[in-house]
Amino acid sequence: MIKLKPSLVILAAGMASRYGGNKQIESFGPSGETIMEYSIFDAIKAGFGKVIFIIREEFAESFRLSIEPKLAGKIELDYVYQSLDKFSGGIKIPSDRTKPFGTQHALLCTKDVLDAPFAVINADDFYGYDAFKQAYDFLTTEAADGKYACVGYELRNSLSDHGSVSRGEINVNEAGNIVGITERKEISKINGKAVVKDGVSDLELPLDTKVSMNFFCFTPEFVTWSEAEYAKFLNANINNLKAEFLIPEVADQLINAGKGVMKMIPTEAKWFGVTFKEDALIVKKQLLELTGEGFYPANLWN
Repeated sequence: MIKLKPSLVILAAGMASRYGGNKQIESFGPSGETIMEYSIFDAIKAGFGKVIFIIREEFAESFRLSIEPKLAGKIELDYVYQSLDKFSGGIKIPSDRTKPFGTQHALLCTKDVLDAPFAVINADDFYGYDAFKQAYDFLTTEAADGKYACVGYELRNSLSDHGSVSRGEINVNEAGNIVGITERKEISKINGKAVVKDGVSDLELPLDTKVSMNFFCFTPEFVTWSEAEYAKFLNANINNLKAEFLIPEVADQLINAGKGVMKMIPTEAKWFGVTFKEDALIVKKQLLELTGEGFYPANLWN
């Protein structure tokens, strides 16, 4: 049993290029709540003790002003900044590189503030209370260095009607442990089917395929271990302006290297998110319905 309550790490430093705006602080709930506020609400309810936001320094002030008045006294808050030069090891970053180096690099930026087992999520995805409750239970009873978890959602519930998405396909053994996470890029919803465009041939994935929505459970040791892997990534990809160091791929490397095991936690929680601008109205409608059904108050923090 751990002594410290688990932390929730929220990835909020993405550029949101496909969406066309800073969706991390855009209003979606009936009282102006952001999507991540629902995650924080569920995390507090589940028992998490701290929220660590990973953001870009240039919008830190507006971010703090938007979130701190709502959460004051409700949960401990901390912030880290993701920037291209962090953990670069002296390697010169190309001047025309503007895209962040990915979700695992963002997570690496939390290295000096993590002091407890933690869950990590995207700021712009809605995960549902059941996912946070199961993550909390895992982090407080099973998590250990080398023993991690990933919350698995059905692929059918994670596709967008407005464009292609990337998802980590989860493969498990009979014990329920993940044997691999295959990063599937360019998954499109075509005639009710999930089709992967890989540049060579189309691949159809079953709609009940379990996928990662970047909801992982780790101990700080995983972040420490990934630092050496990031150095290898930079050496191999420094001139690839689109290359990203992603959590699912690094988790897959850890599993294949025999450095740990990762349990899949299936959830029946409903996932939805905003990848494209057209998704926004759908998300607002779904949050309004959940509020009307009594899952959330009309004002989360009142």
